Amino acid sequence: MGFTDITFRIISTFLVLLFLTRIMGRKELRQLTFFNFVSGIAIGSIAASLVVNQNLDFWVGLYALSGWAILTITMGIVDIKSKKAREIIEGQPAILIKQGKIMEDELRKARLDIDALHALLRKKNVFSVTDVDYALFETDGTLSVMKKEDKQTLTKGDMNVQVVKTEPFPIATEVISDGKINKSNLSKLNLDENWLETQLKQARVNDISDIFFAEIQKDGTLYIDTRDDHIPKQ
Repeated sequence: MGFTDITFRIISTFLVLLFLTRIMGRKELRQLTFFNFVSGIAIGSIAASLVVNQNLDFWVGLYALSGWAILTITMGIVDIKSKKAREIIEGQPAILIKQGKIMEDELRKARLDIDALHALLRKKNVFSVTDVDYALFETDGTLSVMKKEDKQTLTKGDMNVQVVKTEPFPIATEVISDGKINKSNLSKLNLDENWLETQLKQARVNDISDIFFAEIQKDGTLYIDTRDDHIPKQ
């Protein structure tokens, strides 16, 4: 395959891709679902093969590229028209925190651990699980957070009230994760396991293995989330 042929393939493939991306619709990368992501990779791979693979007939490759794009467009139309199809193609948002309680089963289904959840929360400027009422893991991989009412309205800064720092700890800190004590964090807070055991007894928790997650709040209180995902009806 000579340079003339390669140049022809490059220009033709570029123009075809430009045309296809325009008719496939606009969608920001951060809003891509898993299906859109896979489809984009597939179209890119076909386009690359069309340019450099001399064993691939140009018109056959062009047909494959166009066919995949048309299939993607068709699935997008079906996605808009049918809620049932949309749930099959893209899935549904997962509730990771419900009424302030971490849903461990949903975390596992989403292939996330507690550290990944904390990282997603920090991106939303949330540094403690206790500040969250609901958190939904969207189909595009982003996290939507609804804070508790007392955490989302007026602040002392809005009222020009001088803030006096009275909290003994600078930030909420994890001390138990998946039934295991984080001794390093306890040490950094100048606390020990005896203190933690006392707090757990006061909370009527007899076995640390029953705790999915626990963290010390800035005011020194202990937030505990057990493995039971059950939310009592109100």
